[in-house]
Amino acid sequence: MIPAAEASIRFAADLDALSPRDARIGIAVSGGPDSLALLLLAAAARPASVEAATVDHGLRQESAEEAAMVAELCAELDIPHRTLIADWSEPPAANVQAEARAMRYRLLNEWAIDRGLSAIATAHHADDQAETLLMRLSRGAGVGGLGGTRARRALSEQVDLIRPLLGWRKTELAKLVAEAGLTPVDDPSNRDPKHDRSRMREWLAGADWADPARLAVSASAIREADEALDWALAPLIASRVKQDGGALIIEPFDLPRELKRRLLLAAFAEFGVVAPRGPDLIRALEALERDETTTLSGLKLEGGTFWRLSMAPARRS
Repeated sequence: MIPAAEASIRFAADLDALSPRDARIGIAVSGGPDSLALLLLAAAARPASVEAATVDHGLRQESAEEAAMVAELCAELDIPHRTLIADWSEPPAANVQAEARAMRYRLLNEWAIDRGLSAIATAHHADDQAETLLMRLSRGAGVGGLGGTRARRALSEQVDLIRPLLGWRKTELAKLVAEAGLTPVDDPSNRDPKHDRSRMREWLAGADWADPARLAVSASAIREADEALDWALAPLIASRVKQDGGALIIEPFDLPRELKRRLLLAAFAEFGVVAPRGPDLIRALEALERDETTTLSGLKLEGGTFWRLSMAPARRS
């Protein structure tokens, strides 16, 4: 079951870029082809410093059996494994994929802390990046929303979430698993057309002109551009946002619109109010540019040469 040397060397370099070689890490393994490939590659790259966990969401009858399959495989690979049982107060009836993801990350984080693991690796790959980019394009997302998934981010203060397979194609991972003689889990929800990602995956598979690898490169480039804009924003906040009693004054003159938008978001954060949805923020920005006054998220926004933001007066009952 050991992957070919070329694949193992390639993966080891990808993993080393995200996690020190002497770090103990966890592998999230559902039993699908992507996560099984991740498990095999991690077992070859760091045989003595990885552990695995499978989250049993309890949302499908087959989930317990699938977790047991992963546990058996881990035993063959001599990798410690734990099945994490979802502790729903009530199983979700709506937004199931989002709720399951939140549950999964919470349980994995708790497990990693308990086991003294510095990071959790997941099997997100280039095709996932492409699907996410197209999904967000279809929703009219801006630069921040279109950026690809980060290869590393904090899951909590103690644990990082890392994605060492973002440069790999799904077909490469499936081939690796097949060559190992393994039969991966087939989760029918991945093909359920009621889910946006399932519909986008099917569309992308039939669009021979759309190369997922190139789309993934674009998503990464947009992410880097987003990070560069955030970097440029810090000195702008210091020079263009001023306190005026209980209000904030923004100087928007000659700034590109995207930086104006980000200054507004920074001001909302300074007031400690909920960040507005993208379309709502754009409408407020347009009103300010017309020198109008509007309210949003409990703030009064006054346009003009300088923009003034203050807490909106309470409504009379």
